[in-house]
Order: sequence, then structure tokens, then C-alpha cells
Amino acid sequence: MGIVNLTDDSFSGDGFGGEVQQAIDHGFRLVEEGAHILDIGGESSRPGAEPVTLAEELKRVIPVLDGLRDCGVPLSIDTMKPQVMHEALMAGADMVNDIAALREPGALEAVAASDCAICLMHMQGEPRTMQQSPHYDDVIHEVRAFLAERVAAVRVAGVAEDRIVLDPGFGFGKTLTHNLTLLRHLNDVCEEALPLLAGLSRKSMLGQLTGRSVQERGAASLAASLLAVQRGAAIVRVHEVAAMRDALCVLEALEPSESSEAPKEQERKKHES
Repeated sequence: MGIVNLTDDSFSGDGFGGEVQQAIDHGFRLVEEGAHILDIGGESSRPGAEPVTLAEELKRVIPVLDGLRDCGVPLSIDTMKPQVMHEALMAGADMVNDIAALREPGALEAVAASDCAICLMHMQGEPRTMQQSPHYDDVIHEVRAFLAERVAAVRVAGVAEDRIVLDPGFGFGKTLTHNLTLLRHLNDVCEEALPLLAGLSRKSMLGQLTGRSVQERGAASLAASLLAVQRGAAIVRVHEVAAMRDALCVLEALEPSESSEAPKEQERKKHES
């Protein structure tokens, strides 16, 4: 999942703000580099971020969705606002990526009647205050329980299971220890066979581990995302798409799926059986 950030206060310094054409060009470039999905967001969710108005968020995201509609990959809208979800789906979005897990009034109704994919993320608190004093008695159990409750809620609203993706919310109301525990036990954050999304790219936890600035966290982002894939992530949300695809190619060569085994290996197994 390649990131198309339309904010003007991004933690990673990659926001395009009101530069619509630059954002569209960036999206096409990410597809050329190998992105399978583009995630388009117009409101920053960094720690301490202030919310933007509905009008401003729509002004940022709708023209970019229009410009990327024919890019060849699904488009995800990264938003908490039900009206933005509705307008984005009307503009061609294929997925709603909500850090609030559709808890805002009207959010479930905005997506339930469509056929879009839905990503439900865990967050303790809200962006302005989530990193002030995050606390868990058992972070794995509490994240798993929250995600299970939200899955149950969207099912009641009529959302089919094959539309649901789950995100443990790295960096959203979590300390470095919480984040590392979640990454170490990523396979345990969901009791059901639902796909997991991991968003680790350039996060502050990587800066804490390496001492690197945001723009210098490419290698750490790559390592963390690859570890997430090894632990069950089906989608990784990244800034550096080309590097991530190269890393995944190497991982696939070492750990091929049954469907991608070399013909000679398949033939050998057939004879052995």
C-alpha cells in the first residue's frame, strides 16, 4: 500500500497539501514502482495533530481521487469522517481506511451499503492526546478484544467478512514496548482469519530504535515491514514502494507459496507423492 499524503503537517514531511497534480503524479509513480493499493489521506493523524474541517479534507482528497481513478490499482481513503467516506466512495474509492474503526456516528452507515473494503484500526485515545500516557495491562489481549468487538459491530451492520481488514495501529496510543510486543506477536492480534495491515513506515518507534530522523528511517521501515509480513501481515503501508517490493521479492524467493513454487519443485513433489 503506497501512501499519498495530502496534508500540510505530515510527521514524515511527505504531504502535498493543496498540490493536486503533484499528488496525482506521485500516485502514478507509486503504481509504476509496484504499489498494489494507494492510500489517500487529507488529515494528519500524527501525535498532537489538530483536526481539519470537513470542507478542507474534501477539498484535498476528492480531486486526487478523481485524478487517480484510472491508475490501475484500488484506491483507499484514509479518513475518520463519515461524510468524507461517502463522498470518496462516490468519487471511486475502493476501500475505507479508518483509524477510528468506524466508531464515529454515521461511519458504519456510510460504508455498509457499499461493497468497499474496510480497514479497522486499533487506537487508544485520539491523535491529539494518544501518546501522552498510553497504558495497557496486556496490549495483545486488549488490541485483540477491541478488533474483535469492531468486527462484530460491522457484521451486525451487514458488512461481509471478505471486506474486512484489521490494523493493530502501530504508534497510535502505544509506547515503544507496546509496539515491539505487537510486532513480535502480530499473528496473535486477530482470532479470526482476517487479513492484517501493518503501518510501520517512518514511525517514531523506528527513530527511538535507530536514532535516525524521519527522512533517514528508510532501512528501518523496510526491516520492520518485512518482519510484519513474516508474522502474517497481508498489507504493508509504506512510503518507499520500490524498495519494499524488492525486499518482498527476496522474501518470496526464500519462502515461496505453494502457488509460486518453481515448476521443477512442483514436479518433484508430485513424483514423491
